[in-house]
Amino acid sequence: MIKRFITFYGPHKPLFVLDLSMAFVRALCAILIPLATRHLFKLENASTAEMAGTVAMLASLVIILAFSAFNNIKWGHVLGTRIETDMRGVLFRHLQKLSFSFYDKTKTGHIMSRLSNDLFTISEVAHHVPEDIFLASFTITGAFACMFWMNPTLAWIALIPLPIMVICGILFQNRFRKNVRVMRCRVADINANIENSIQGIREVKSFAGEHHAVAQFDEVNHDFRESKEAMYHTMAAFHSTMMGLIHSHEVLITVAGAVMVFNGIATITDVLVFLMFARFMTKPIDRMVNFVEQFGQGVASFERFTEIMDIEPDIQDRPNPIEPEQVIGAIEINNLTFAYEGNDARVLKDVSLSIKAGRTIALVGESGAGKSTLASLIPRFYEAAEGSIEIDGVNVLDLRQQFLREQIGIVQQSPFLFDTTIRDNILFGNRDASEAGMIEAARQANILDFIESLPEGFDSQVGEHGVKLSGGQKQRVSIARVFLKNPPILIFDEATSALDTESEQLIQDAMERLCKNRTTIIIAHRLSTVKHADTIFVLRDGNVVESGTHKELTALEGYYHTLYTIAPARNYS
Repeated sequence: MIKRFITFYGPHKPLFVLDLSMAFVRALCAILIPLATRHLFKLENASTAEMAGTVAMLASLVIILAFSAFNNIKWGHVLGTRIETDMRGVLFRHLQKLSFSFYDKTKTGHIMSRLSNDLFTISEVAHHVPEDIFLASFTITGAFACMFWMNPTLAWIALIPLPIMVICGILFQNRFRKNVRVMRCRVADINANIENSIQGIREVKSFAGEHHAVAQFDEVNHDFRESKEAMYHTMAAFHSTMMGLIHSHEVLITVAGAVMVFNGIATITDVLVFLMFARFMTKPIDRMVNFVEQFGQGVASFERFTEIMDIEPDIQDRPNPIEPEQVIGAIEINNLTFAYEGNDARVLKDVSLSIKAGRTIALVGESGAGKSTLASLIPRFYEAAEGSIEIDGVNVLDLRQQFLREQIGIVQQSPFLFDTTIRDNILFGNRDASEAGMIEAARQANILDFIESLPEGFDSQVGEHGVKLSGGQKQRVSIARVFLKNPPILIFDEATSALDTESEQLIQDAMERLCKNRTTIIIAHRLSTVKHADTIFVLRDGNVVESGTHKELTALEGYYHTLYTIAPARNYS
């Protein structure tokens, strides 16, 4: 783990060297100032010039100490911030590689906690740990070397508390680490709870569930408080023990020094300089005390960081993936079987179907029949255990993921809009599109008139999740995004299921234009919307039980006929 952490220093070697250099100068000044003071006390019959020279040297050392401390603190924190930025970038890029199955079982609040709180803790450790160890070890070693040179007996006495301090640090480190790990988990739980409550605030209020939401939050908040209080108990015990030892160190030098002065073994100057050394060592020792606490937090946070980084994406490109020059859009699905991770129940069972290029097919069936799952397997959002999917005769497993998904446009029942402008949301379909292309996409999606009626037009903010737009408007913005993407394959997943009649008609018109000359898969529970599909595939319990045109399927008087005629009001999503 340490080797892995050290690699993040690589791009910042000059800054790391500068940080340690300034720490070295600080430590050197901390040793030289007491020695200069000792020299000052030995100038009993010295000239004024010699006294002035020594005082000037002391003043210079103090100025150098202050200058080096400024640079050490500033550039040390800059180093930590840059490492934090690098780690956040690495983690975010890794998160982009993970498949839907990871996000299905991981709370967003836990991910956010790792991207923010944990990485901030790691950044503090990144610069404090090396400089604290270097500063403390050099200062303490140098100070004791000088003390043994001045008075070995008093130096041995002054050395007594140090092994006890080291033992205390080791004993408390594991307790810190466990406490911090529990606390980080509780912070993640709070983040997840707050995110759920805020995103679902409309549901909370509509069901008058404020008391329940508060009760849930109080529970995780109470757990967080208890974990933090436990950590503070450990911290208080550790700091008080160490502070007691530090002050005992000074008292020990004072008492032992006084006895030795009375017996002629030491001089008052020796005791004074020893106390100055002890005072200058107090800061490094204090930093080592904090190091134990920070190191425990840092290790716990880095472990949580590596937990995600060590998750291998379960969907990866094969060696030398294929990128055909052109995609026509013919899709063949052969003997496809699929079950979600952690669930033995098979959602799809030996499904086979054929979609000719440029044709429109529909997937219908009751909720849980496997329609959306089947559509999610085509762009490899999930991967089937058995069977295959081919596009233009090429297995999708052999295609580069990015290339594959660039060929597919998806319009969902509840489209996600980013909390930015309408312009940015449409351009997400094609960042290189021109202004004219964006306007034409909006026109084709039947949303241009609405956009132009807004005071800020395309630069109007949509709000979080597009809250400032109606359901139909959000849907048409998402369709404009797909128009701009211009893919050969389309998937409409319940695109009109939750809309009023007027919005549905506008979207149906836009869909008809978008589907022209493209391979289109429509998932719908309003069976009237799929009557004109070239082929309708009827799914039941993960199997394709019927297929044909609307006319052929109704004539069969089978399962589709039942869905269409007997229970038209049911929701078959």
